[in-house]
Amino acid sequence: MASKPIYQIYAELQDYEPKIWRRFQVMNDITIARLAYILMTLFEMQGSHLYKFEVNELDNFIINHLEHYNKYMKEYDNDEFFKIGQYGCIFEDDNIIPILDKRYRELKDAKDIKLKHILDEENEKMEFQYDFGDNWCFNIVLEKIFEDESISGRDLPRVIEGEGFGIIEDCGGTGGLEDIRESFKTKKGEDYEMYSNWLSTDKLDLSKCDLDDLNFRLKKLPRIFRDSYEYGFEPSEMSIKILERDY
Repeated sequence: MASKPIYQIYAELQDYEPKIWRRFQVMNDITIARLAYILMTLFEMQGSHLYKFEVNELDNFIINHLEHYNKYMKEYDNDEFFKIGQYGCIFEDDNIIPILDKRYRELKDAKDIKLKHILDEENEKMEFQYDFGDNWCFNIVLEKIFEDESISGRDLPRVIEGEGFGIIEDCGGTGGLEDIRESFKTKKGEDYEMYSNWLSTDKLDLSKCDLDDLNFRLKKLPRIFRDSYEYGFEPSEMSIKILERDY
C-alpha cells in the first residue's frame, strides 16, 4: 500500500481552446524533475527542450546540470549574444529568443528538490514551462492530498481524467497548434498538405485523450526522460518506438 501522502494534481495548457488538461496522482515525495517527466508524458512532449517550474518570483527550477548552466550565464555577462545549446536558450542570427534574465542565477536544480517541499497545501499553484521558444505554459494546481491504503506505490503515477491530445513539438506554440487543428478539420488546402506531410498522417484528432494509453506510457517514458535529462543517455531504439507509439 502507499504509506505516504498522495497528491492529486490538475494541469492545464494555457491560452488554448478547447481546453487540454489532465488530472493525475503521484506520491508526494517525488522530485520536481520527475514531476516534469510525468507532465511531458501526459501532454505528448518529446523531451527535447528545456523546462522550468515557476512557483513565485523567488522559486524557479531548471532541468539539471546547474553548474553547466551557470558557466554560460557568466559568459552572458560579457557577450551581447550567447548560445547555451541543450541547457539553455539559443540566440542565432536574427532568430532571438529572449527568455532569460539575471534573476534566474538563483535557479535550483529540479532533480534535487522534492515536490512536497514546494507544494504542501491543497489549492497551491505553480506554472510549468516547456520549450522557451514555442513557450508551452501549464497551470499546475495541487487539488487534493490524501492517503489510501488500497493504492500501491507501484500504481502511481496514474492519470484519472483528461481532455485533449496534448501539444505537438516545434509547431510554434498554441497558435501553431490551433492552425494544425483547423487544417485537419477542413482536410484540404496547402496548410493541410504541409502539416499532414510533416506529421506523416492524414488523420489527427486533437480532441482525443486515451487514458489507458497514457497510463501505459507513464510506466515507461518518465524513466526515458530521466536518463536523457539527468544522465545524457541517448534514447535506445526501443525507447524511440515507445515515444513514437510504435507498439
